[in-house]
Amino acid sequence: MLIGGKEFDTANHCYVMGILNVTPDSFSDGGKWNDVDRALAYVEQMLNDGMDILDIGGESTRPGYTLISDEEEIGRVVPVIEAVKKRFDVPISLDTYKAGVARAGISSGIDLINDIWGLKYPNEDKNDTMAKVIADSKLPCCLMHNRPSAEYSDFYSEYMQDMKSIVDIAHKAGIDKDKIILDPGVGFAKSYENNLECIKRLDSLHEFGCPILLGTSRKSVVGLTLDLPSNERVEGTLATTVVGVMKGAAFVRVHDIKENVRAIKMTEAIMNV
Repeated sequence: MLIGGKEFDTANHCYVMGILNVTPDSFSDGGKWNDVDRALAYVEQMLNDGMDILDIGGESTRPGYTLISDEEEIGRVVPVIEAVKKRFDVPISLDTYKAGVARAGISSGIDLINDIWGLKYPNEDKNDTMAKVIADSKLPCCLMHNRPSAEYSDFYSEYMQDMKSIVDIAHKAGIDKDKIILDPGVGFAKSYENNLECIKRLDSLHEFGCPILLGTSRKSVVGLTLDLPSNERVEGTLATTVVGVMKGAAFVRVHDIKENVRAIKMTEAIMNV
């Protein structure tokens, strides 16, 4: 897969996507990187630690998050995107589900769109869809499973049906299959048990023929399992990363770069003997 002019061997290696939240209220690092200079210093640190892709987000998606306008979100992310582009040679992903924000990001030079609503944001303007923006841009995208609520009659069957419908929407809009990454959406519209099942059965997503991204970093599924706050969930996250690599994940989206890079390297060494 080509992202930002760089080739990613998604069939044979798991890459690290680093998280940069330029928000005041993200669950783990809200308010830490709002200043452009501090954000740039952190990006440099993540690159030195082995980050492959940078994911920039301007709106928190933690439980109970505050919805902000397109204009406010654009005002948070665009200066950081432009500053990173000028200073570093790293593919940039924009974490947004809003078509207007995505367009602003595209104009600023982003290389990938990371949509936590998988082209299904409930309040989306039907005349201005994320699917069309992505298709027109020809950029790769990461499409995540999500629902307005965690209500299922048969969780895994419905979850897989949802994933199929995401891929179908993308194809219908004209998004090429080789431009799509799928994310199971751990922590979104799922119970604790649902989240564990998504991780355990991650390899079932291979049936759609797209690379898989696993995003579990410091999330509640780790906190609930280990009874630990968000700043003490590194080891639990690493366990999920190892499982993800063994199940064929091509990307992991994480806060703690160095630790995850090392865990991936060790896991792949064992697997490739």
